[in-house]
Amino acid sequence: MFRATIIADRKEQVTRLGSELAGKGLICSIDTDGRKAAQKISRQALDLVLVTVDGTPDSSEMMHLARCIKKETGLPVVALLSRQALYRLDSGLIADDFVVEPWDAMEVAERAKRILRKSGSIGDRELIRCGDLVIDQAKYEVSINGKAIALTFREYELLKFLASNGGRVFTRDKLLDEVWGYDYYGGDRTVDVHIRRLRSKIEDSTHTFIETVRNIGYGFKAS
Repeated sequence: MFRATIIADRKEQVTRLGSELAGKGLICSIDTDGRKAAQKISRQALDLVLVTVDGTPDSSEMMHLARCIKKETGLPVVALLSRQALYRLDSGLIADDFVVEPWDAMEVAERAKRILRKSGSIGDRELIRCGDLVIDQAKYEVSINGKAIALTFREYELLKFLASNGGRVFTRDKLLDEVWGYDYYGGDRTVDVHIRRLRSKIEDSTHTFIETVRNIGYGFKAS
């Protein structure tokens, strides 16, 4: 898991994004006071900073903030741009990468991790281990006792989410939100089908990883 802070003019802009990023390996705090946030960043153990830039005249302050954070801390900075800001984008914005709204959590997380890989910040933290099971997030690979396991994209994302939150139990609706997205309109039995397929691929008489909690949902055994 990686730690980041999101600096935004309004908390409601990024509340849902922050919640979704937590399920993708990026734990985010949210701060709406840019100056205080910049002062606190140096005292926090962070891997990344995300800054919203909305393209209004006041956004120049956020651009200046991004430059200062980058210069003073050396931390990677990802700008979360409005479409208005994209049209006005110029060399005044100093960031390692940017994402244009609507901000998709998966895209933000993958861009953030790409930056961290380039900077050398990602090492063993990209590996999720549970006994003989290893999930390599950098390579999108899963193996048991060194043997590669072929998973579909959705099976992989479901397994990664559960394994990243070992010991916790999630309802089917919560799993649909985190893995399939808020705009998915399929039934919650989709989760059951994918869990069944996952178990057939990663579990046997000596390996059990996924737990079923009756009338609630599913969890992953804490390592």
